[in-house]
Amino acid sequence: MKRVLIICGTGIATSTVVASKVRDHLQEVGLQASVDQGKVMDLLRGDIEADLIVATTDVPDTVTVPVVRAIALLTGFGEDEVYRQIDSHLS
Repeated sequence: MKRVLIICGTGIATSTVVASKVRDHLQEVGLQASVDQGKVMDLLRGDIEADLIVATTDVPDTVTVPVVRAIALLTGFGEDEVYRQIDSHLS
């Protein structure tokens, strides 16, 4: 099963909202993936165990895992494009 890591500044507030939306979306379209949350500092350790990062904050350039920018899931503007990118990486 693929693993999605939802990243925000502190790993609490915005990542919780985005993780919920991503889980709901994946269930709706029939894609299976585990969805975990974390903070951007977690990425600096370098031992990222994820197939995709969905982020509401800047991600260090050293991260080699694909990243989807997810601010649209908080604002509501451009959500479809974010979901399309997530689906593309997980299909």
